[in-house]
Amino acid sequence: MKQYTSLSDFQPPMRDGVTASKVYLPQLEKSPQSLFIFLCEYFPHITANEWRQRFDDHLILDMQGQTLSIEHPYIEHTHIYYYRFLNHEVQVPFQEKILYENDDLLVVDKPHFLTISPSGQYIQETLLVRLKKTTNNADLTPIHRLDRETAGVVLFSKRPQTRGIYQQMFADRQVKKTYHAIAAYNPNLSFPYQVALRMEKGEPFYTMKVTEGITNSQTEIHLIEHDQVWAKYLLKPITGKQHQLRVHLNWLNLPIKNDSFYPTVVHKDPHDFSQPLQLLAQKIEFIDPITMQALCFCSAYELTL
Repeated sequence: MKQYTSLSDFQPPMRDGVTASKVYLPQLEKSPQSLFIFLCEYFPHITANEWRQRFDDHLILDMQGQTLSIEHPYIEHTHIYYYRFLNHEVQVPFQEKILYENDDLLVVDKPHFLTISPSGQYIQETLLVRLKKTTNNADLTPIHRLDRETAGVVLFSKRPQTRGIYQQMFADRQVKKTYHAIAAYNPNLSFPYQVALRMEKGEPFYTMKVTEGITNSQTEIHLIEHDQVWAKYLLKPITGKQHQLRVHLNWLNLPIKNDSFYPTVVHKDPHDFSQPLQLLAQKIEFIDPITMQALCFCSAYELTL
């Protein structure tokens, strides 16, 4: 195997769409007897059997790209790489669709139930890993986020060299995003309606809550159509806080249909795909900061009453 002289010389190859994670081995008051023991203690949420499996499958590498054995010593002030895997992962039976691609951007129509990036119980069944396998591009990175439960248009960066330019475009609010939602109908509310609230982390930690103070989230809401129970809304977020649209509609006592977080957290069976959250990132518009071309992309999904 080729030898590398520095950390920057070696970049672990992508394996089955998964990019290696890097861990620094610091100087400790009492050094662990082995790298295996350190990893078990450093990542207590990962079982010892899982780490044994990763060593057996040659998924632990040193800075030169050499695979490490379970007996490998703990060496201070070095880095190691490891690949994540899950023994049992729920398969998401919906397929993403690439809407547009150029040298720098990949625009994708994401289905409901598909997490964007690896986390928790999802690695292979994430949009990023699926796309890395499809495109064979290890540099692919989401420029913005959609919740796992939300479907619709999402942008990915193809090259690190231009990624920051597109991220800044979102930071400067130069992107127009339009969402559709099916939520409760209230004949006593008049639209369009401007919601401006202060949102902070809630409890459980993965939820958000409305608090007193200077507003940090704003949404413009329009009514498209309705029946006696449900309505279809057009949402224009001015800011981009986590769960903003879900929280804003719930604050109006118009919870989105099939929302498992707001107003109440409901733990659903991960194998149940029968009730998708009725929230769709329907359209995204911007001036490409590199080509200066006006771009507009719409989702092929549609929400109906």
